[in-house]
Amino acid sequence: MQQLIHDFVLFFAVIDPIGSLLLFLAITGGYSAKDRNRVALRATLYSGAILLTFLIIGQLLLSAMGIRLVSFQIAGGCILFIFGLKMIFSDDVSHSKDRAEPGHDIAVFPLAVPSMASPGALTAVVVLTDNRLHGIEDQALTALVMVSVLVITYLLLRMANTLHHWLGDGGSAILIRVMGMLLCALAVEIVLQGFAGLGVGPPTQL
Repeated sequence: MQQLIHDFVLFFAVIDPIGSLLLFLAITGGYSAKDRNRVALRATLYSGAILLTFLIIGQLLLSAMGIRLVSFQIAGGCILFIFGLKMIFSDDVSHSKDRAEPGHDIAVFPLAVPSMASPGALTAVVVLTDNRLHGIEDQALTALVMVSVLVITYLLLRMANTLHHWLGDGGSAILIRVMGMLLCALAVEIVLQGFAGLGVGPPTQL
């Protein structure tokens, strides 16, 4: 149960439902409620497909490229830390400047990628489903936790206007920064575990 809670917190931080909600509000302001709900569903499905695919073949891809998982883990932890700092210190927490490229579906860019299926989320997927440490059952539970966070994200997107009105800009900014602090702490733990895997420093346990 402790591991499941840890996985949930990490996925919640890197998928960032609150940040995705703010971005969603910023780029769908002129959409009808029906069209906004369709965009929310497509973005969730696209990001889920990307993350599940990376969960299945991500580690195999790294092996084929000759990259050790501990190296990816340390690099990913550094990326997560920077991502967390960006969440804490960014003035534009809603990423409102991100826009879809002309002729592209906003459900794909920027909602699914890079907002929901972010580099941090891809890193977390590989680290939390390490084939050396986790069996198929554990990896399946991790996948379910990830899917549950995506479902929560979808439900938040469905309630975008109501939630933003309730939280306000200040409340949303505070929540994003709190999640950024949690993400930085978890990133440090991931890096320490990576160094422990290399035999540097005392072993740590996430």
